[in-house]
Amino acid sequence: MRLTYTVAWGSFIFFRMKSKELVLVTGAGGLIGSEAAVFFHAQGYGVVGIDNDKRAYFFGPTASTAWKATELQKTLPNYLHFNTDITDKAALQTIFATYGERIRLIVHCAAQPSHDWAAREPYTDFSINATGTLYLLELTRQFCSKAVFIFTSTNKVYGDLPNSLPLVEKERRFEVDPSHPFAAEGINETMSIDQCTHSLFGVSKTAADLMVQEYGRYFGLRTVIFRGGCLTGPAHSGAELHGFLAYLVQSAVQRRPYTVFGYKGKQVRDNIHSADLVMAFAAVLESPPPPGSVYNMGGSRHANISMLEAIDWLQERLGYAINFTIDEDKARKGDHIWYISDVRKFQSDYPSWNYSYTIGDMLGEMVETAIAKKSIS
Repeated sequence: MRLTYTVAWGSFIFFRMKSKELVLVTGAGGLIGSEAAVFFHAQGYGVVGIDNDKRAYFFGPTASTAWKATELQKTLPNYLHFNTDITDKAALQTIFATYGERIRLIVHCAAQPSHDWAAREPYTDFSINATGTLYLLELTRQFCSKAVFIFTSTNKVYGDLPNSLPLVEKERRFEVDPSHPFAAEGINETMSIDQCTHSLFGVSKTAADLMVQEYGRYFGLRTVIFRGGCLTGPAHSGAELHGFLAYLVQSAVQRRPYTVFGYKGKQVRDNIHSADLVMAFAAVLESPPPPGSVYNMGGSRHANISMLEAIDWLQERLGYAINFTIDEDKARKGDHIWYISDVRKFQSDYPSWNYSYTIGDMLGEMVETAIAKKSIS
């Protein structure tokens, strides 16, 4: 088991944490994992973070999350970091066996998140997204079966079926014909996940999604699945192949050329801030739903934007033209042309939850973060 330097004084941390209830976060250096670590630490939990910065391997050093993992270790007194790969079953078992029933919540965010990258290394993609999830579920069943297990799934479980909706091309975006049931509020959990093109990434995440459901329904584990739209925020280490808003903002602030992958730049995504998603996690921890519950979760009609609209917003905010091109040959197979999440199922179950960030809030925060990082570098 490969551990970070913190484990050199891990016995001291263990002594300080041993009387605490714990939250275990995989992908702790990433956007959602780090947000969850900070939030639950502030609620008084000890936090066990697992992240081996695989993102740098996927997308290169500029996408590394090591900076965030280091920040967590420096700023959170009751945070312990393991530089462990979630495909390393023996290392995971050591962690679960050490903390056992003290673990009240698992927030599973670690993943290989890219369509295109999955096609390059299918074995790696599946071992991380599917097999790694299975390891975590089985270890939860063995060592902390009363814990709540939250899985950050993806809207890509629906494959390219959203593209079969009656789409209407408008000046700056695609929309769904107003007569369709999904037009007003977005896509809900009734959409099929079957008989469509997912991409290999979509398939590995679908396998994990179904396994998390099954461990809830079959074994009674307190599992919850969030099928996310675009998740974003200032801690996002965006890359060309993943995290379109974060990468677009970085490119715009640094005045780097940006390539839009197909669909005339009119493809639409809903976006939810990492803090709003973690507040949904907190609601679930406080009052878990039936085992194996599935929720679509994204910005919904509250916060969504097309590529062209995002570029328009940034040009207005920054005061200069963004150097971008649209390459129709790079349109990704299985990608969504229009996707907006219908979150009413979750809102019905948790009526006190609501959004704190608009699309303008999110973009503005990312711009300020990118400008600050540019000035430091």
